[in-house]
Amino acid sequence: MFVDTAKVFIQAGKGGDGAVSFRHEIYVDKGGPDGGVGGKGGDVIFVASEDVNTLLDFRFKPELKAGHGQNGAKRDRSGRSGENLYVKVPMGTIVKRDGEVVADLTRNGEEAIVAKGGDGGKGNAHFKSSVRQTPRIAEKGEYGETFDGELELKLLADVGLVGFPNAGKSTFLSVVTNARPEIADYAFTTLTPNLGVADIDDGSLLIADIPGLIEGASEGKGLGDDFLRHVERTAVLLHLIDAYSDDVAKSYEIIRNELSSYNVELENRPEVVALTKIDGLDDDIIQMQIDNIQKVAGKDVEILAISSTAHKGLKELLRRLRKEVVKSRELDAQMEDEEDEEFERISLTEKQIEDSWKVEKEQAGEDVVFVITGEKIERFARRTDFENYEGVNRLRDILKKLGISHELRRQGVEGTSLIKIGDSEFTFQEQ
Repeated sequence: MFVDTAKVFIQAGKGGDGAVSFRHEIYVDKGGPDGGVGGKGGDVIFVASEDVNTLLDFRFKPELKAGHGQNGAKRDRSGRSGENLYVKVPMGTIVKRDGEVVADLTRNGEEAIVAKGGDGGKGNAHFKSSVRQTPRIAEKGEYGETFDGELELKLLADVGLVGFPNAGKSTFLSVVTNARPEIADYAFTTLTPNLGVADIDDGSLLIADIPGLIEGASEGKGLGDDFLRHVERTAVLLHLIDAYSDDVAKSYEIIRNELSSYNVELENRPEVVALTKIDGLDDDIIQMQIDNIQKVAGKDVEILAISSTAHKGLKELLRRLRKEVVKSRELDAQMEDEEDEEFERISLTEKQIEDSWKVEKEQAGEDVVFVITGEKIERFARRTDFENYEGVNRLRDILKKLGISHELRRQGVEGTSLIKIGDSEFTFQEQ
């Protein structure tokens, strides 16, 4: 069963808590702190595999959870890290979080960490200094990233077959490749995309048969809306038109309009047009149909005539497709290199992003709450044990070092004012 969408719950592992411990050994008076660090939580890692071709398994196993890190222990022993969860997905799988793409896996063996495990908390041994000989501070482990994810599979093919139902797409695929799609003399025989490999000269083509489109497919009519996504990743479109169609020009225009309505980028996708089922037709009629299509397609579009059952014109068509695919892939690679160079020039460094923060005032009834946001300071807050006054005082010191305390005072903070970072609240000064 072919399944190309799925919803899953993704949860990376929580980091282990740091330990508060002091050495207790005979003959050692007032032993120092020796609490160890908690282990890191496991990551959820997606791996693209050519051995998987559907998202069906995720319908039966919708929860993906990595292992939790173990707590630190005395004698400076670190907790064991949680086990990473490796998840195999088909090549062409997109992972989305709140509608945003977090991973796009297109190559066999490609890996992406879609949810990072939480870091382990530091034990009290970490906080020992010349002025703090017996620290009773230990950090909590961070929670791993958790979200409801959306998986979407877009087939990665060199050639995507498009055209009306019963235009001869499945027959063409069954003749030129090793695929065995269902074939019958009625519309919508193909209910799921089919893939096949066609060998031509010293190379090959991966061809995808997309279920037949109709007018209005981009708006959800027929079957096309569910499967148009698979056309997006194909390098070249092979548009098949039934030679026996009453109006071949209109057939061509309708499919082109549906493609551009679904995704405007498909308008400029390389295209080869083939008139199908020509066996039994006179050359004059075939040429007339080609001329009719040419009027609306433009003189730059090459139109070939084929018969899959009679094996006419298939080699010439496959050679033409391979030439267009090679050209398209080379252009895509060049554009990716240019985009990478541009991104490197304009992107912020990781340190700039991590160190940024913002303070905003919010009204909570009669009280004013000062809300602090920022990647680095929120991480410190998540790792603070707010039931430990030494731990909270340490967080106040961090606010001072990062310059956040100065900004709070500038905005009118007072000693009893509430500070909120993430889900935690505390007063600006110790009560």
